[in-house]
Amino acid sequence: MARISWRQRLAALRGGKRWWPAEVVLRTAGLLSLILAARVILAEHRLAITPALHDPTPVDLGLCALFVGLLSLGLSLSFWGAGLFRQISLPGHF
Repeated sequence: MARISWRQRLAALRGGKRWWPAEVVLRTAGLLSLILAARVILAEHRLAITPALHDPTPVDLGLCALFVGLLSLGLSLSFWGAGLFRQISLPGHF
């Protein structure tokens, strides 16, 4: 059985072919990203309400930005998995 290189695998994913190890790894990474996003937002919630309400600090804003990034990454990987690598044709004006 011939070994397939990573370039060939990536080309197959871009072509829309499914490869179950890539699906499992990417969807698991998406779920882990969502779990990490939940932990980040819980930590931010604790910081925001303890000991009293306060104006947002740079740490608060950074944690919220991290949450948005992790949430976006987690949702896209969880829903589409390896389909994110699929190439699509664009109309001529692009």
